[in-house]
Amino acid sequence: MAFVEPVTLSGRGVRLEPLGLAHEAGLAAAAADGALWTIRVTSVPEPTQTRAYIEAALEGRAQGHRFPFAVVDEASDRVLGSTSYHDIVPAVRRVEIGWTWYARSVQRTHVNTTCKLLLLTHAFDTLGCHVVGWRTDNFNFASQRAIERLGAKKDGVLRGHALRRDGTIRDTVMYSMRSGEWPEARAQLLYLLARHDGTPEA
Repeated sequence: MAFVEPVTLSGRGVRLEPLGLAHEAGLAAAAADGALWTIRVTSVPEPTQTRAYIEAALEGRAQGHRFPFAVVDEASDRVLGSTSYHDIVPAVRRVEIGWTWYARSVQRTHVNTTCKLLLLTHAFDTLGCHVVGWRTDNFNFASQRAIERLGAKKDGVLRGHALRRDGTIRDTVMYSMRSGEWPEARAQLLYLLARHDGTPEA
């Protein structure tokens, strides 16, 4: 039995469902919303490469080290982007969250916070993870700020760690959250979502 079994997670109008080839057109449309593949510090596929992107994600799932999701708006069934558990290490009950991107029109909305709440809740409360990690490009400052807002701690920087799409070599900033830090992080995420919803704090 795989550590991360197929699952659909939903909340606040957002659904995370297992990524499949049926999401190809929706994913291509999401990437086109902002021409996201032109940003050098992300891994968003070009429209013609969307199928190959999904196939690579599914191969990672078959090998057990990645579980990719499509991010879907529940009201319209519009694909908003994608995210994954990756670098899954069952022996130490660790996953990382990454390969995350959203159509520009839903960036800076509640979507990312909701997705992180869903993924972290499942990782810590259902899978029993001891640690959840993140990694990002050293020049992706927006991603670093978003990860830090979750309450994750910066572990360090892996220098000369990976190739960018333009062939340059990036440094990778590593973050993590331990299970003992999750209750405080969850409270902060719920607080941020309550502010967005305009609901009074519990």
